[in-house]
Amino acid sequence: MRPLFTALACLLAFLVAPALPASAATGIHVSGTKILEADGQEFVMRGTSHAHTWYATQTKAFADIKSLKANTVRVVLSGGRWTANSVSDVANVVSLCKQNKLICVLENHDTTGYGEQSGAYTLDQAADYWISVKSALVGQEDYVIVNIGNEPVGNNAVSPGWAAATSAAIRKLRDNGFDHALMVDAPSWGQDWQFTMRDNAQAVFDSDPDKNTIFSIHMYGVFDTAAEITSYMDAFRTAGLPLVVGEFGFNHSDGNPDEDTIMAQAVSRGIGYLGWSWSGNGGGVEYLDQVTNFDVTQLTSWGQRLFNGANGIAATSRQASIYGGGSDDTSPPTAPGRPSASDITSSGARLTWTASTDDVGVAGYDVYTTAGAALGSTATNSITLTGLSAATAYQVNVKARDAAGNQSAASPTASFTTLSGGGDGGGGCTAAGTVGSQWSGGYVVQPVTVTNTSSSSTSSWTVTFTLPAGHTITGSWNATVTVSGRTVTARNASYNGTLAPNAGTSFGFQASRPGGDTSVPSGYTCAN
Repeated sequence: MRPLFTALACLLAFLVAPALPASAATGIHVSGTKILEADGQEFVMRGTSHAHTWYATQTKAFADIKSLKANTVRVVLSGGRWTANSVSDVANVVSLCKQNKLICVLENHDTTGYGEQSGAYTLDQAADYWISVKSALVGQEDYVIVNIGNEPVGNNAVSPGWAAATSAAIRKLRDNGFDHALMVDAPSWGQDWQFTMRDNAQAVFDSDPDKNTIFSIHMYGVFDTAAEITSYMDAFRTAGLPLVVGEFGFNHSDGNPDEDTIMAQAVSRGIGYLGWSWSGNGGGVEYLDQVTNFDVTQLTSWGQRLFNGANGIAATSRQASIYGGGSDDTSPPTAPGRPSASDITSSGARLTWTASTDDVGVAGYDVYTTAGAALGSTATNSITLTGLSAATAYQVNVKARDAAGNQSAASPTASFTTLSGGGDGGGGCTAAGTVGSQWSGGYVVQPVTVTNTSSSSTSSWTVTFTLPAGHTITGSWNATVTVSGRTVTARNASYNGTLAPNAGTSFGFQASRPGGDTSVPSGYTCAN
C-alpha cells in the first residue's frame, strides 16, 4: 500500500517442487510452493498489516489483531523516509509479535513507488536498513519474515531493473548473515500488471543462495476478475514457487478488487493472505481501515469481511506450530453430492449439491471443470457461476474443504451446456475511462469501464478512443490494445468478452506524454 500520508500517485496502491538448500533449514523456510516452519509444519499466513511506523504508540493493535484469530501481522517500518524505527523499536515489535503468538512479517516501506514517487528509497538502501537492525533479528528466524521493500518500483522501467535490484538485495542480506525467509514485493506498485515478477521469479529465486524467497503480490484494482486472480496464482503453482497475497482490499480507487475470489482461491490453494490494513489509513483510502480508530470493538464492513466472512481469517487461520499451534485434523470432508444445474444462460449457471460432512466442520466448496480449471468457490452448497463461454458444454465437479486445508474427493460429475450468445441484441455497449493517477510525464487510466447496454449477452466488445498528440501507450491490461496514428483500439481479452445484459468489466492502460502536457484521452466509444 502506498504511504498513508500521501495522495495515491498511481496504480497500486504460475508441479515440480525444487529441493530445499543443502544446508539445514533455519526457522521459517520454503519448500516448493509451501512455506514451512522449522519442524516441517506447513504455515499459511492469515492476517493484516499494521502501520507501526506512523502509529508507534498503538501497540495494543498486536493483541487486538490476535484476538480476531490472525496468525500473522505485517508490520510497516521505515529506515529514514519517515521517522526511522530503531534497533530497540524493532526488537520491541518482534517481542510484541511473540507475546501475542503472531508470526512477524517486517516490511520496509521506504521503497514504495521508487522511480515515480519523490523520496522513495532503493532496494539496496532497504537492505542497508535491515543490516542496521540485524541485532534485533538474528536468532528470530522461527518468528520473523523479512519483507525487503514494499512495492519497490512504480509503473516505469520495471524490467530488468526490478529483478536485478531484488536479486542484489537478497544476496546482500545473505552475505551479511541473514538466514531468515525473505519476502519480495512485485513492481508496478505491487500489482505486477506487466508480469515482471511472474516472468522473472525463477531467476530471482535462484539468485538466493538459501533458496528461501517468498513472492508477494498486491491485489487491488488490477485483480478485479476471477480469471485474472486464478491465472496469476496458477503461474506460480506451475513454476513451483511460493506466493502470498501480501496486500489486498475490498475496494480501491484504481478499480474494484474481487476479494471473494482472492480469499477463496487462497484458501483452496493453501496460499497466505494479508489484508490492508488495521487502522489509520489516510490520503483518501480511509475505507480500507478494518477497525475504526484502532478500536477492535469497531470493526468496519471490510474488517468484518476479512476476519469473520467466508474464507476469512477466523474460519481458516491456524496458529504457528512454534506457538503450539498446528492441527491434528487430517480427515477430509466427505464428497459433496452431484451438482444440479439450473438458471443456465449464455454466460452462467447456478449449481446446487448435497452438502458434505466433516468431523470438525466444512469451511467451503470449490467448483472445477473435469480438466481441473477452477470455476469458483463458495461457503455454502450452491454457487452462481459467471463468465462462462456461450454455447459451450461444461463438465464440472465440486470438492469440499475444511479449516485445516483438507480437501474431499470430487463429487460425481455434472454436465450442462450454456445458451447461445453474441450479437448486440439491437443495442450496444458503453465505455468510460477514469484517470487513476498521473504525473508530469504520463498517467494511468484505470478503470475503463465497459457496460453491455443491450438486451442480450454479448461475446465480445471493442473500445476505441483518441490519444492526444505526442502521447504513447506504454502498457495495458485486461484488453488487447493496438494503436494506429492517434486512434487506440482495445478488444476484450479471452476471459472478459462475455457480458450479460447490464453487466460490465474493465481494462486499463498506461501512457506517456510530453512534460508539461496535462491532457488525457477522450472520445471513448464501444461496439459489440
